[in-house]
Amino acid sequence: MNAAVTVRVQREDFDLAAEVASLSRGRGDIGAVVTFSGLCRDEAGVLGALELEHYPGMAEAEIERICHEAVTRFGLQAATAIHRYGKIMPGDNIVLVVTASPHRQAAFDGANFIMDFLKTSAPFWKKEHRADGSTGGWVSAKDADDTARGRWSSKN
Repeated sequence: MNAAVTVRVQREDFDLAAEVASLSRGRGDIGAVVTFSGLCRDEAGVLGALELEHYPGMAEAEIERICHEAVTRFGLQAATAIHRYGKIMPGDNIVLVVTASPHRQAAFDGANFIMDFLKTSAPFWKKEHRADGSTGGWVSAKDADDTARGRWSSKN
Protein backbone atom coordinates (compact mmCIF):
# COMPACT_ATOMS: atom_id res chain seq x y z
CA MET A 1 0.00 0.00 0.00
CA ASN A 2 1.34 3.47 -0.87
CA ALA A 3 2.13 5.94 1.89
CA ALA A 4 -0.73 8.31 2.63
CA VAL A 5 0.13 11.97 3.20
CA THR A 6 -2.48 14.38 4.54
CA VAL A 7 -1.77 18.09 4.96
CA ARG A 8 -4.22 20.75 6.10
CA VAL A 9 -3.87 24.38 7.12
CA GLN A 10 -7.09 25.40 8.81
CA ARG A 11 -8.66 27.89 11.20
CA GLU A 12 -10.73 25.31 13.10
CA ASP A 13 -9.44 22.97 15.79
CA PHE A 14 -8.62 19.33 15.11
CA ASP A 15 -9.39 16.10 16.96
CA LEU A 16 -6.18 14.21 17.64
CA ALA A 17 -7.89 10.83 18.19
CA ALA A 18 -9.97 11.18 15.03
CA GLU A 19 -6.87 12.05 12.97
CA VAL A 20 -4.96 9.02 14.31
CA ALA A 21 -7.94 6.75 13.60
CA SER A 22 -8.27 8.13 10.07
CA LEU A 23 -4.57 7.63 9.36
CA SER A 24 -4.39 4.06 10.68
CA ARG A 25 -7.86 2.65 9.86
CA GLY A 26 -7.58 -0.54 7.81
CA ARG A 27 -3.77 -0.39 7.68
CA GLY A 28 -2.37 -3.78 8.76
CA ASP A 29 1.11 -2.66 7.66
CA ILE A 30 1.39 -0.08 10.47
CA GLY A 31 3.16 -1.15 13.65
CA ALA A 32 3.80 2.26 15.22
CA VAL A 33 2.02 5.61 15.33
CA VAL A 34 3.70 8.70 16.79
CA THR A 35 1.85 11.94 17.45
CA PHE A 36 3.05 15.40 18.28
CA SER A 37 0.54 18.05 19.28
CA GLY A 38 1.79 21.61 19.77
CA LEU A 39 -0.24 23.87 22.04
CA CYS A 40 -0.30 27.61 22.62
CA ARG A 41 1.46 28.51 25.90
CA ASP A 42 0.46 31.43 28.11
CA GLU A 43 4.13 32.34 28.73
CA ALA A 44 3.66 32.49 32.52
CA GLY A 45 0.42 34.48 32.21
CA VAL A 46 1.86 37.16 29.89
CA LEU A 47 0.35 35.86 26.64
CA GLY A 48 -3.39 36.23 26.05
CA ALA A 49 -3.40 34.82 22.51
CA LEU A 50 -1.17 34.03 19.58
CA GLU A 51 -2.23 35.12 16.11
CA LEU A 52 -0.91 32.91 13.33
CA GLU A 53 -0.81 33.99 9.70
CA HIS A 54 0.34 31.94 6.73
CA TYR A 55 0.97 32.23 3.03
CA PRO A 56 -2.06 30.34 1.58
CA GLY A 57 -1.14 27.70 -0.97
CA MET A 58 2.58 28.04 -0.31
CA ALA A 59 2.28 26.85 3.32
CA GLU A 60 0.39 23.72 2.29
CA ALA A 61 2.81 22.99 -0.56
CA GLU A 62 5.85 23.32 1.71
CA ILE A 63 4.38 21.13 4.44
CA GLU A 64 3.42 18.53 1.85
CA ARG A 65 6.97 18.58 0.46
CA ILE A 66 8.37 18.09 3.97
CA CYS A 67 5.98 15.19 4.67
CA HIS A 68 6.83 13.44 1.41
CA GLU A 69 10.52 13.83 2.17
CA ALA A 70 9.95 12.25 5.61
CA VAL A 71 7.99 9.37 4.05
CA THR A 72 10.85 8.66 1.65
CA ARG A 73 13.67 9.19 4.12
CA PHE A 74 12.22 7.09 6.97
CA GLY A 75 10.04 4.60 5.10
CA LEU A 76 6.84 5.89 6.67
CA GLN A 77 3.51 4.27 5.84
CA ALA A 78 1.62 7.51 6.46
CA ALA A 79 2.04 11.10 7.63
CA THR A 80 -0.46 13.76 8.62
CA ALA A 81 0.35 17.40 9.36
CA ILE A 82 -2.28 19.93 10.40
CA HIS A 83 -1.40 23.53 11.24
CA ARG A 84 -3.92 26.08 12.45
CA TYR A 85 -4.04 29.78 11.70
CA GLY A 86 -5.98 32.67 13.22
CA LYS A 87 -6.17 33.70 16.86
CA ILE A 88 -5.17 30.82 19.13
CA MET A 89 -5.76 30.99 22.88
CA PRO A 90 -3.42 29.50 25.51
CA GLY A 91 -4.08 25.78 25.86
CA ASP A 92 -5.50 25.49 22.33
CA ASN A 93 -3.99 23.26 19.65
CA ILE A 94 -1.70 24.83 17.06
CA VAL A 95 -0.13 21.94 15.18
CA LEU A 96 -0.50 18.17 14.85
CA VAL A 97 1.95 15.77 13.27
CA VAL A 98 1.12 12.06 13.06
CA THR A 99 3.49 9.53 11.53
CA ALA A 100 3.08 5.80 11.04
CA SER A 101 5.55 3.10 10.13
CA PRO A 102 6.16 -0.62 10.59
CA HIS A 103 8.48 0.10 13.55
CA ARG A 104 8.64 2.84 16.20
CA GLN A 105 11.99 4.45 15.47
CA ALA A 106 11.05 5.45 11.94
CA ALA A 107 7.79 6.95 13.20
CA PHE A 108 9.61 8.94 15.93
CA ASP A 109 12.29 10.13 13.51
CA GLY A 110 9.70 11.06 10.88
CA ALA A 111 7.66 13.13 13.36
CA ASN A 112 10.78 14.94 14.62
CA PHE A 113 11.95 15.60 11.06
CA ILE A 114 8.57 17.01 10.00
CA MET A 115 8.37 19.32 13.03
CA ASP A 116 11.97 20.53 12.70
CA PHE A 117 11.43 21.48 9.06
CA LEU A 118 7.88 22.78 9.56
CA LYS A 119 9.16 25.20 12.24
CA THR A 120 11.89 26.58 9.97
CA SER A 121 10.58 26.22 6.39
CA ALA A 122 6.81 26.63 6.30
CA PRO A 123 5.68 30.24 5.77
CA PHE A 124 3.90 31.03 9.06
CA TRP A 125 4.13 34.17 11.17
CA LYS A 126 3.15 34.55 14.83
CA LYS A 127 2.05 37.74 16.54
CA GLU A 128 1.64 37.96 20.30
CA HIS A 129 -1.42 39.42 22.00
CA ARG A 130 -0.63 40.05 25.66
CA ALA A 131 -2.95 39.20 28.54
CA ASP A 132 -3.03 42.89 29.56
CA GLY A 133 -4.64 43.76 26.20
CA SER A 134 -1.54 45.20 24.55
CA THR A 135 -0.22 43.84 21.29
CA GLY A 136 3.18 42.23 21.41
CA GLY A 137 5.45 41.97 18.43
CA TRP A 138 5.94 39.36 15.80
CA VAL A 139 7.71 36.30 17.20
CA SER A 140 11.25 35.96 15.87
CA ALA A 141 12.73 32.70 14.64
CA LYS A 142 14.71 30.86 17.28
CA ASP A 143 18.29 29.71 16.81
CA ALA A 144 17.34 26.47 18.56
CA ASP A 145 14.90 25.67 15.72
CA ASP A 146 17.64 26.13 13.12
CA THR A 147 19.97 23.95 15.20
CA ALA A 148 17.33 21.21 15.45
CA ARG A 149 16.82 21.29 11.69
CA GLY A 150 20.57 21.20 11.07
CA ARG A 151 20.95 17.84 12.77
CA TRP A 152 19.19 16.17 9.84
CA SER A 153 21.80 17.27 7.30
CA SER A 154 24.44 15.17 9.05
CA LYS A 155 22.31 12.00 9.00
CA ASN A 156 21.88 9.63 6.07
